[in-house]
Amino acid sequence: MFLLTIHYSLLTYSQNDSCELRISLITCSPGAELYSTFGHSALRVVDKSTGTDIIYNYGVFDFYDPDFYAKFVRGKLLYYLDQENFTDFLHNYSADNRSVSEQVLNLSCTEKKEMQQFLFTNLRPENRQYKYDFLFDNCTTRLRDLVLTKSGKNYQTAEILSNKKTSFRNHIHYYLDMNKMNWSKLGIDLLLGAKLDRYMNASEAMFLPDYLEKGFDSSRSAMPLVEQKIPLFTKKDSAETNQFSFTAPGFIFSLLLIIVAALSFLSLKGAVTILALTDFLLFLIMGLVGVLLVFMWVGTDHQICGNNYNLCWALPTHLIAAFFIRRKSTLAINYFLFTAILSTILLICWYYLPQELNPAFIPLVILIGWRSWRISRGLK
Repeated sequence: MFLLTIHYSLLTYSQNDSCELRISLITCSPGAELYSTFGHSALRVVDKSTGTDIIYNYGVFDFYDPDFYAKFVRGKLLYYLDQENFTDFLHNYSADNRSVSEQVLNLSCTEKKEMQQFLFTNLRPENRQYKYDFLFDNCTTRLRDLVLTKSGKNYQTAEILSNKKTSFRNHIHYYLDMNKMNWSKLGIDLLLGAKLDRYMNASEAMFLPDYLEKGFDSSRSAMPLVEQKIPLFTKKDSAETNQFSFTAPGFIFSLLLIIVAALSFLSLKGAVTILALTDFLLFLIMGLVGVLLVFMWVGTDHQICGNNYNLCWALPTHLIAAFFIRRKSTLAINYFLFTAILSTILLICWYYLPQELNPAFIPLVILIGWRSWRISRGLK
């Protein structure tokens, strides 16, 4: 099917383009894995004079770099521009059952040649790398800037957001919810701070491929930016279920809260020992989470990890407090009393904070506050 689409695209090109160049935005639908959840964008350049049909892709990185994980965690991983044959590109995405669409750009011959030369220059080893930023400098925003800013035309883009009070987090949640990635959503909400909750404008919304496609559709100067839109591959629908998941984080944390409550109020043999171990692990783990959040804020280049209100419940000091749970010192008693009060205030203010906190954490915060209160009172 997609080979017929290629033939149709080339036929249309040969009939309408006397410049021997055609440049298109290629948009790929989201995939099933986390790295592909938000879709993908690339540029297609068909050059009749050389008989080439090339995809230019800014979303490539070196997974085999020996320091890959360290660079990834610290926000220092470099992405780069690469190219591949269009037929191979389309085959790979159709094999993954991901829709692919093409928007042929309405550019002058001079603009096409300048854009092609820019890509040639950008492919050089000294130019091809850039420091990736998920929101502001990624494989999609690079194409937005190349076409809308560097083309030399003053493009006007219509409003593509149905609600102007839409945050970056809202956008990200939509795609994660669509693929039912509850734990990935929890991890993102844990690590990414209040900066993710800023409202976007139309240009910023184009950090996602679907919205770059909408942006190009609605952009024009003297003429519309998009000359023609062609579906290259349409994914096959799969059966979707909305069944409740017993592995959802909210359910797991609620179950933990119920179990600890049962141990606290029921006269079960060994309950005191189990609660002592549970309290130790709870505050130890929360302390480690807090240390991670501080590190991601101040020890990495991930600017979006700053101003993280999850630190109101994942206090790094819990890492030390875990070893003083059964101490009767005034300092320990006051610490856990403070934690109980802070947890209560946080729960009251949960939906009024500058950062949208994941509701799956609510049972966990209740557990922290409640156990802190009982520890401060000397209760099991």
